[in-house]
Amino acid sequence: MTRCSDKGEQCDDGAEKPNKNQRKRNKGEKHVSFPPDEQIVSGFAEHRKTDREADSCLTLTEVMVAYQQSCSRHQVQPRAHILQQLQQGVCVGGSVKCLDLKGERLDHRSCEALEVVLKSLHFDFINLQAAQLEENGASSLLDMILYYESTTHLDISDNGGMGTSCWKALAHLIKQSVRLTRLDVCNVPVVDYPAQSLSKALLTSRLTVLHLHNAQLSGMPLYTLVGALKSNKALQELHLTNNLLNSYQDALQLGDLLRYNTTLQTLELSNNAVADAGLEELCDGLRRQTAGLRVLLLRNNQITAIGMVHLAKALPVLKVLQLLDLGENLLGNEGVQAIREPLMVNCSVLQLGLAQTGLTCEGAVALAEFLAESRQIERLDLRQNEVKLGGLMALCLGMRINCSLVGLDLDHEPPLEQDEFLMETQTRLKLEITQRCLTNSDASRPHLASEACEMLPSEADGQADSMTIV
Repeated sequence: MTRCSDKGEQCDDGAEKPNKNQRKRNKGEKHVSFPPDEQIVSGFAEHRKTDREADSCLTLTEVMVAYQQSCSRHQVQPRAHILQQLQQGVCVGGSVKCLDLKGERLDHRSCEALEVVLKSLHFDFINLQAAQLEENGASSLLDMILYYESTTHLDISDNGGMGTSCWKALAHLIKQSVRLTRLDVCNVPVVDYPAQSLSKALLTSRLTVLHLHNAQLSGMPLYTLVGALKSNKALQELHLTNNLLNSYQDALQLGDLLRYNTTLQTLELSNNAVADAGLEELCDGLRRQTAGLRVLLLRNNQITAIGMVHLAKALPVLKVLQLLDLGENLLGNEGVQAIREPLMVNCSVLQLGLAQTGLTCEGAVALAEFLAESRQIERLDLRQNEVKLGGLMALCLGMRINCSLVGLDLDHEPPLEQDEFLMETQTRLKLEITQRCLTNSDASRPHLASEACEMLPSEADGQADSMTIV
């Protein structure tokens, strides 16, 4: 984005440079003053608004023609994929759903040619994933996105060639944009200068969602990031999967984040190595959350039944956590037994993920007891576990008492029993569980609230009632 003319005699704002005589006359006169900051910002915003309004009447066809002309001026070939999007897109009030530049090789001149598009349209999402951005082109493009406030969601993942000037431009965008609310920077190393630059920008940014998957954030980079987020009052979702986060200093930092930050609502830590010791640190932080974290995702984190002992101490005092996903951890029946009673006491968890956690019928019986006592649990995921007929019968008994569960996720084809009669019973029990979830869902509607605990007739009543939950 050109800031001054090539001759150097005039800048964008049209102000001419003083000549030598003027400089001599003014040498001894140092009367320099600036308007208050809010007036500078206001004037800048009004200038951008005027620019936007001047182009808001353009149709997508006119924008496409303008883009082709811009490519001609910058001596680059118009991208067929961009032309196709402009030709087939739907524009509502100057806003378009997406500008998808994924995989496009965008050199400096290609980025400059895009200015007319970014100037004329707002986008809900700009996808620059794997765009092979060159250093100058990337920083120029990010400057344009900021200047024209072109998008609310930007994905700049898989661009490993981002250098210092690109990170500076990205940090400036994060810090200054009033429209950008979600940023994805995945599969890009966020270490050293990038980590410092990003963290400093987050001190005052308006971002509400940040995805940093596979960004090598373990150790000092995470420490730097957490330092900024402790005082951040805007970010609501932080996604940190595949960052090799460990159970020592990394979990300690994340626990510290939960002690101080009460704005964050979603923390995704799946596919790391938080382990049992790390979960203890997280639980210490969770206890301090009185108005904040609602979603904690811990899939595939090397957590075992030992970690459930730490969780059991935290569950009774949690007030706001609503979704807890512990899938793909080796909890086993012992782990579920450890959290059964604390779950009964807990009054906040609405969704619990226990997929692929090594459960058998014994664990299902423990969960059935929890379902019979719970008045708020809404979803329970038990897929990819060895829950056979005995476990299904216990769950069915629990569902006859439970009035809140609207979704119990079981394998579409549960582990097969050898006897044909037992297989038919399995099918009937699954059907009853599904029907009871549907009944709870209907009863949760205001006009059916009085029917919340109505019992269903079932062909399996006689056999299931003979089971005792132990």
